[in-house]
Amino acid sequence: MKASCQCGNLTAVIVTAAEPMIVLCHCLDCQKRSGSPFGEVAYYPASDVAVSGEAREFTRPTDEGNTFTSGFCPTCGSTVYARASKYPGILGVTVGTLADPFFPVPSRSVFEQSRHDWIEMPPSVPRHPRGRNS
Repeated sequence: MKASCQCGNLTAVIVTAAEPMIVLCHCLDCQKRSGSPFGEVAYYPASDVAVSGEAREFTRPTDEGNTFTSGFCPTCGSTVYARASKYPGILGVTVGTLADPFFPVPSRSVFEQSRHDWIEMPPSVPRHPRGRNS
């Protein structure tokens, strides 16, 4: 699988058959990062994702005292990858940059406390008011 930004200058190639951990996040930071009502990231072993092209990174603190880093294209602004410091061995790829409308359903939905009311989750997706441990 290959993810890319809008202009194609930043890519992430996923070279694994491992099932991703797909997190749909409704926190206000992810809403601002994605420009949409949620952010969705598929996490893979970091060694199975090859990022190429010029990227800028933005790191912010999380509610749990960790950090979350977004990697985005300096030309078009698309976020292509993400790293959560609490999961040092994995790298996330933003699901929208994979441009696959048949991508699997999220593994979980987090920060539902700030989920837009009109967004309905499939009943099979575990839902959490804050992080996964809430």
